[in-house]
Amino acid sequence: MLDFPRWKQAWYWFLTAVACLAALPSIFSIAGAPWPTTLPHPVISLGLDLAGGSHILLEASPDQVVRQRLEGMEENVRAKLRSAPRPIQIGDISSKDGSLTFMVVNPGDVDAMRELILPLTSGAGLTGQRDWDIQVVDGTRFVLTPTKEGIDQAVSNAMDTATEVVRKRIDALGTREPTIIRQGAQRIVVQVPGLKDPAALKALLGQTAKLEFKLVDTSALPSDLAQGIAPPGSEIVPYAEGGSMIAVKRLGGIKGDSLTDARAGNNSQTNENIVSITFDQQGGEKFAKLTSENVHKPFAIILDGKVLSAPNINEPILGGQAQISGSFTAQSANQLAIALRSGALPVDLKVIEERSVGPDLGADSIRKGMIAMIVGTVAIIVLIAASYGRLGIYADIALVINVLMILGIMAVVGASLTLPGIAGFVLTIGAAVDANVLINERIREERRRGRRIVQAIEMGYKEASRTIFDANITHVIAATMMFAFGSGPIKGFAVVLMIGIVTSVFTAVFLTRMWVALWLRKARPADIHL
Repeated sequence: MLDFPRWKQAWYWFLTAVACLAALPSIFSIAGAPWPTTLPHPVISLGLDLAGGSHILLEASPDQVVRQRLEGMEENVRAKLRSAPRPIQIGDISSKDGSLTFMVVNPGDVDAMRELILPLTSGAGLTGQRDWDIQVVDGTRFVLTPTKEGIDQAVSNAMDTATEVVRKRIDALGTREPTIIRQGAQRIVVQVPGLKDPAALKALLGQTAKLEFKLVDTSALPSDLAQGIAPPGSEIVPYAEGGSMIAVKRLGGIKGDSLTDARAGNNSQTNENIVSITFDQQGGEKFAKLTSENVHKPFAIILDGKVLSAPNINEPILGGQAQISGSFTAQSANQLAIALRSGALPVDLKVIEERSVGPDLGADSIRKGMIAMIVGTVAIIVLIAASYGRLGIYADIALVINVLMILGIMAVVGASLTLPGIAGFVLTIGAAVDANVLINERIREERRRGRRIVQAIEMGYKEASRTIFDANITHVIAATMMFAFGSGPIKGFAVVLMIGIVTSVFTAVFLTRMWVALWLRKARPADIHL
């Protein structure tokens, strides 16, 4: 009991000092006092319910996923036909009523065509169904229809991807501890604490950032474009500004999913805001091939279904880099760069609900929560000191250090403090007090049995520690499950609880034991008052 080597003392004091010092910037921030900018300043970030911020509910349309699957299947069918061992002639491919249809010219090629497109389908998860239904009507007409199971799986995958894209975009804004979770089959809940510009957030999240490079169909007549008539194999796309229309090749081109970087910049010659993009190796090769094969031809830069510009390809672009211009402001260029870096949303997301939480409400919650915590802590400190004397004072000091360590660790790891987090904070204080009560009561019991002071304290810590560790292990399991399966405020509660469990065990068991051991070795008391 009395054997506490100096290295262990130094290690305990080092951990305590580092954690407590890390709490000082947060304490200064809460008190409104300035903190020196030259010193590290990890500060606890506050959740939406404390700091205020924005709550946005986004919704996707399953119909768009269906259209995308039809377009993707058409491109895959054409690619299969180009790479087929022997040529198979088919008629025009059309999309109607949610199905893809085409006719095989030679009836003898029907079986070969089925074998060719069958690998384009796959199982729809664990449903036991295929994601596409292939039927042959009238002997030569193929009808490809996405099944309900396939559509559900595609929507789920699209929403998972959209959630990650939204998370990347919000992280790029520099916000801390946002809550981004799926709600139901086609909705995403976004909560961003402390956000002062919700309009910019909505604009960023509402931008699909689907970038495409497509060749312009120069054979289209202006009169046909005005009537909405496009040449076969082409589609009409409006300009982002001006209201005019342009015809582009529907298939082929390059998509922006092969981008590796996008940065906002400024054109030194024209002084206009631009976005510089960089392709990966495969995308760079495709871009080089596209520009090499179509020199002196126009190609359109299309963002979210609108043409930003349609410049001529003056020479092959071989470096895998390009620039996008389109009357950007500095802010819109930066937002587009963030959106492109984060990746395109697989589906459009529409804001169907928006709520703002004012910081005044959060400040009132913080004030009342701090008052409740301070009053409760002071009452506990007085009660423990009155009940256990010197050992109670040690327990009180450990309790104060425990609070500082929780604040410091939360600040360092970037954890967010919410109202449920404050509840977890108070709960850990109760757990720390409970640990000290168990130890001191066990020491008191051992003294009543006639054990000497050193033996009583040693047995008290040894026997009580078992109960303390068992109880806190169950707390850790519960907190881990809440963090793994919970969301938002529940995760905040779980994080504070897990941190508090570790610090309460450290302060209540290890620190107080060191202090008591040093006191016994120095004072050699004849008795202790419990």
